Amino acid sequence: MTTMTDSSVREFKMPDVGEGLTEAEILKWYVQPGDTVTDGQVVCEVETAKAAVELPIPYDGVVRELHFPEGTTVDVGTSIIAVAVGDGAAAAAEPVQEAVAEEPKPEGRQPVLVGYGVSTSSTKRRPRKGAEAPAAAQAPSAAIQAELNGHGPAAPAAPAAPAAPAAPPAPVSGDRPLAKPPVRKLAKDLGVDLATVVPSGPDGIITREDVHAAVAAPEPAQTAAPRSEPAAPAPSPSAPTSYDTTRETRVPVKGVRKATAAAMVGSAFTAPHVTEFVTVDVTRTMKLVEELKQDKEYTGLRVNPLLLIAKALLVAIKRNPDINASWDEAAQEIVVKHYVNLGIAAATPRGLIVPNIKDAHAQTLPQLAGSLGELVSTAREGKTSPAAMQGGTVTITNVGVFGVDTGTPILNPGESAILAVGAIKLQPWVHKGKVKPRQVTTLALSFDHRLVDGELGSKVLADVAAVLEQPKRLISWA
Repeated sequence: MTTMTDSSVREFKMPDVGEGLTEAEILKWYVQPGDTVTDGQVVCEVETAKAAVELPIPYDGVVRELHFPEGTTVDVGTSIIAVAVGDGAAAAAEPVQEAVAEEPKPEGRQPVLVGYGVSTSSTKRRPRKGAEAPAAAQAPSAAIQAELNGHGPAAPAAPAAPAAPAAPPAPVSGDRPLAKPPVRKLAKDLGVDLATVVPSGPDGIITREDVHAAVAAPEPAQTAAPRSEPAAPAPSPSAPTSYDTTRETRVPVKGVRKATAAAMVGSAFTAPHVTEFVTVDVTRTMKLVEELKQDKEYTGLRVNPLLLIAKALLVAIKRNPDINASWDEAAQEIVVKHYVNLGIAAATPRGLIVPNIKDAHAQTLPQLAGSLGELVSTAREGKTSPAAMQGGTVTITNVGVFGVDTGTPILNPGESAILAVGAIKLQPWVHKGKVKPRQVTTLALSFDHRLVDGELGSKVLADVAAVLEQPKRLISWA
């Protein structure tokens, strides 16, 4: 992981933080040249094709140089930071006089972390969108927004008006604003340029509240046009509005989205998919969910229909173990797994990921509830580790949370089956010879037809449906 360039400087290389990864993007630096670091201290956060990962430094010393700025995609094995160790640490601790330091940094502004001496390896710099000329660092936020939105400079305040308390300076548009991935997605969805948002979080980090405040803030007043120039005519109803000026947006395919796309293409054109469907009355399952929520044993745990659906699938796999297998193309063998690492497809700000619960088959219902809650929370925070997404054997994808009735899910690579769960809706249903309103859902099971034939796939799907229709089978079949 490290190489010695001289007796006192060590180069920390981009490690392979996942299985077979070749590159990672530097999301955020936590140190800058001149900072003292200790063994095990996190120095940066990177995003791989699978997850966001924090990188610790493996030795004590003083940061001498950052080779790449935030937003750069770096190949695995490329040095990203130089650290002076031993006798060289004292000299490196002195102020670093570089060209970047010539630009004065206003109070409260996050230092610009620019690397020096970029290597000639095949790194790819992410293009910055809509970069503007830096505004005055101490300008009020309204003035900065006016400049960045193309409204021209804001009108100066009247001399007699008292000065308002200085707001925290907004990030200069040339820098990458500091914000967590969920906040970046929120800003993108709301059409907010993070460079115009005034941060209120620690160390200049933009929060969700800051984004919402930027949306609610009134637009700066336009400067009145000179009387000698005629006022511009109002646009006709058929004229395009401002959001029509950019008719296309190009989003780089990278990170999790890039890996997901490659995996889905490989799965779809490697494993012959077959999908079967069943519609089932889950009224009793829904009643059991409500009862478990009142049970003291489940206090603080995540109890929802997905919990019982997951348990039903585990029971079905126990009754039909051949479904829990994989295809070894090189050896021309079917590998039957005697354990179940249950994958749960999760939509995150960085794209779709499938972390899995290790040895889910051996967990009790309360333990499974705890594992599901931890898995979902970790995924939403963007902290899922690469290890948590490796070794899955079968997957559940819950499309019902989006109001979708069913779908034809694509297999997670290396797995033989995936269960899609549709929306649970109140529908007319024949129950005990009479049409009554019942809670109904549709299940779809896709499987690899090379190792799972129609009979086996049908048995598994029928067993899942039977358990959800009569949850007491969880006891008799478990």
